[in-house]
Amino acid sequence: MKPLRSPWVMRALARFFSGYIALTYKTLRWTREGQAIADRVQAEALASGGGAILALWHSRVPVGPATWPQGPDKPEIRVLVSQSRDGEFIARVIARLGLPSIRGSSLKKTDTAKNKGGEQAFRDMVKWVKDGGAMAITPDGPRGPVEVMQKGAVALARVSGAPVLFVGVAVNPCIRLKTWDRTIIPLPFAKAAMVWDGPVHAGRDDDPDAVVEAWGARLSAVSRRAEAIVGETPPKD
Repeated sequence: MKPLRSPWVMRALARFFSGYIALTYKTLRWTREGQAIADRVQAEALASGGGAILALWHSRVPVGPATWPQGPDKPEIRVLVSQSRDGEFIARVIARLGLPSIRGSSLKKTDTAKNKGGEQAFRDMVKWVKDGGAMAITPDGPRGPVEVMQKGAVALARVSGAPVLFVGVAVNPCIRLKTWDRTIIPLPFAKAAMVWDGPVHAGRDDDPDAVVEAWGARLSAVSRRAEAIVGETPPKD
């Protein structure tokens, strides 16, 4: 996003977009399925001092803050955000919505020349979750492929021992950006759906590839269910 190259423009856009999102949230007409699952995991995490992990697809980031309201009856949540310029914009927006971030990107085999803070971010997330916090991650981000879960989510669950919740979110009508994941932007007074599944755990003896495949399928399933509730048709491209 070329406009984000200017710090002044980034600050102004973050202020505008966070205000728009906060106002739009108040007008959305929600349908929730499986909310008791999330409530139970949140209550158990708060009572035990343990943490929790929330997974949603990257295209749902603008609606993500609505899935975990802040309050004394909820574990405090942080969001994994990449260190890219677009990630900086996302971090500024969600910070204005009351959600701190942990910055870092997962490395791929082609990224050997660059350190994008992935290792430090992983350590920070493990510590945060073990200390009783909740961690929101987009396991197909920050670059995709779309709705293909990466192993980082499984690794975080395995090392931290925390339960993982899947949430599918959909809004209709919405704007879909021309980004790699076709990010959705909610429109005021739209129908919105939130569908929960889980919790699941990752054991140290589990096959990571099998877990990644199973978890990705479950996250996509709740996403399709949320879309069906609001009548949203996912893009074909």
